[in-house]
Amino acid sequence: MRLLVGLGNPGTAYSRNRHNIGFMAADEIVRRHNFSGWKSKFQGEIAEGTIEGEKVLVLKPGTFMNLSGQSVGAAAAFYKIAPEDVFVFYDELDLAPAKMRIKKGGGSGGHNGIKSLDSHLGPDYWRVRLGIGHPGHKDRVHGYVLGDFAKADQPWLEALLDGAARHLPLLLAGNHNDYMSKIALSLPKPEKPDGI
Repeated sequence: MRLLVGLGNPGTAYSRNRHNIGFMAADEIVRRHNFSGWKSKFQGEIAEGTIEGEKVLVLKPGTFMNLSGQSVGAAAAFYKIAPEDVFVFYDELDLAPAKMRIKKGGGSGGHNGIKSLDSHLGPDYWRVRLGIGHPGHKDRVHGYVLGDFAKADQPWLEALLDGAARHLPLLLAGNHNDYMSKIALSLPKPEKPDGI
């Protein structure tokens, strides 16, 4: 059994925030793979389904970002899911928009949701970092991550979320490079300025 976690903040006021790209990924995975409806459990919302014969749970903690580990830790303990079978989708300031990186373990990079998960699970779970770009100065980070995606972001955002869900079997099979490559190939190409 695998546990997929999308990080974000609960409530409609936050639903389109950059900080909520993890929730968006979780929603798209559940939609594309026809998982069960969301149920309230473990201080969050959980849905379940099967991908290539394996039971998969998707969890959106309802605890606000900084306390996400409480919800994830409770679900992992209840189902006896080891950290190496947990995949966490979340926003990454230090990656350009639409870029994705996957790694097991490591530091939190200042991400409060990841700090909380580390304290409840330890560091040995998989991190699926979804690039949202950086506003350019640390003083602008708070407003940037809690701001909504711009209209201009929608083409790459939709392609990234679609790819993350569509190619999920590759991630679960351990083919992380193929997973990232397939998604990168599906992203819209940046428009070239006129005359080039």
